Amino acid sequence: MTQTDIGVFLKNFLRTNVDALEATDTAEILESIETTGHHLSNVLLQGGLIVSAGNGGSMADAMHLAEELSGKYRNPRPALRALALSDPTYLTCVGNDFGYEHVFSRGCEALMREGDVAVLYSTSGLSPNTLIAAETVRKLGGTVVAITGKPNSELQNLADFTICPASHVPTEVAQLIHTMWTHMLIEIVEKNLGYS
Repeated sequence: MTQTDIGVFLKNFLRTNVDALEATDTAEILESIETTGHHLSNVLLQGGLIVSAGNGGSMADAMHLAEELSGKYRNPRPALRALALSDPTYLTCVGNDFGYEHVFSRGCEALMREGDVAVLYSTSGLSPNTLIAAETVRKLGGTVVAITGKPNSELQNLADFTICPASHVPTEVAQLIHTMWTHMLIEIVEKNLGYS
């Protein structure tokens, strides 16, 4: 590949991602983000817990949500009750003893109570471990937020709140969008709780 070819590739890559970001600027998607942000805020105001989870790049998004809430986003403020199911010793223990499809549901069962919320990231909306986790959370009396890259997915059908593009997008584009949506949710939570 020549330097010119690489330059064209990079410009096309950026254009694809900018177009995908712009495509999320719809009343329906923004309303989903706002409604979800208010729900997360209410869970925290009532002393509840936010648990987040996902696979691969979606795990990075889940960890990002939890660390920004329990640590800090922009300005110092009290820590908020949020935790990602990302401990490798826990994940490998449950994966070995119960199967990888249960790595998130066991954590939800251990940590969550009625009124808590699980934020499950899945670019496909089909990951078995997120689907089983969603079912577990519902049985516990918690709520499920699905952040996906594909509308009308199985995970969306199990969720109380869903944020997803209007049409299916590639995994790498979904992950870019999910990071932006995560920041938007955190902004709403901080504003609702009076920290920004």
